[in-house]
Amino acid sequence: MTEHQRAASMRDVAALAGVSHQTVSRVVNGHPSIRESTRQRVRAAMDQLHYRPNRAARALVTARSRTIGVLSTSAAALYGPVSSINAIQDAGRAAGYSVAVAQLPDLSADAISAGLDHLLAQSVEGIVVIAPQEVVLDRLSRARLGVPYVTLLGGPSAVQRELTVDQVAGARAATGHLIRLGHTRIVHLSGPLEWFEAEARVHGYRAELEEAGLAPEPVLEGDWTAESGYRLGRRVLDDPGVTAVFASNDQMALGVYHAARERGLGIPEQLSVVGFDDIPEAAHFWPPLTTVLQDFTDLGRRSVESLVAEIEGGAEATAVSLQPELIVRSSTAPPRTA
Repeated sequence: MTEHQRAASMRDVAALAGVSHQTVSRVVNGHPSIRESTRQRVRAAMDQLHYRPNRAARALVTARSRTIGVLSTSAAALYGPVSSINAIQDAGRAAGYSVAVAQLPDLSADAISAGLDHLLAQSVEGIVVIAPQEVVLDRLSRARLGVPYVTLLGGPSAVQRELTVDQVAGARAATGHLIRLGHTRIVHLSGPLEWFEAEARVHGYRAELEEAGLAPEPVLEGDWTAESGYRLGRRVLDDPGVTAVFASNDQMALGVYHAARERGLGIPEQLSVVGFDDIPEAAHFWPPLTTVLQDFTDLGRRSVESLVAEIEGGAEATAVSLQPELIVRSSTAPPRTA
């Protein structure tokens, strides 16, 4: 390998910056004793030489991997988990940590254990769990991880390391909005009920209707996809007395839009639809979708802040529940009957 092809070393950076290689090492490891002017000079030399620290070598010296693990369900392609994982990676880099992701192919005990083992084999210093199902929390409670962890995106109130949006409050806001418009027959399309979030939204839907003196309709369980929203939407529209649908996510709401258009029903003139999540496309549905905003990016950022605080300072992570926001774009009172 020729000189210009050889990857730059720490000594190359030190020579260009006019400092010792020990100084470069301190800059790489974020040592507080380095002057800012020196730090900037070393960083400039690193950029010029395209130097990348060898994390394996650093781990041998510092006994730290500076790596955060993410354990996610196979539904990681959904908007919420993807947004949170992206935010975790961005916040991790900003804090000087790399991020390793283990995606579960299923929710079997073996798959969960294998996912955790995969992360621990990489010497992760903390784990973010984006797998809001009871079986995952059960395995976590049984595992001897030896590292701190936090959970995202929903769970029972007994979970002390949970960062989430108040799903019940969001569902109540969506249902209450439709009630205030005058709808009395509102159907809820839920997500898979083994998900804590889906279960919590069902609870919020029923609680809001019962408080208003209205009888909840039978909940129809979907799988978060637009296809399930379309299929269930067609069932809902077989009953002309139903004038509103609260879908447990925006993708299922999109499926309801399709079913309504297929039947020649106008939205929101003949059917009001409310979703959940406020995906970027929600504002571009036609008509634009009324939905509940939950900030997945903020959740991801906070999870890293919480883990880093515990890893570096020993402050144990505590539960945080953020409030959702109803985004009203298109909905109307129920159509008048003759």
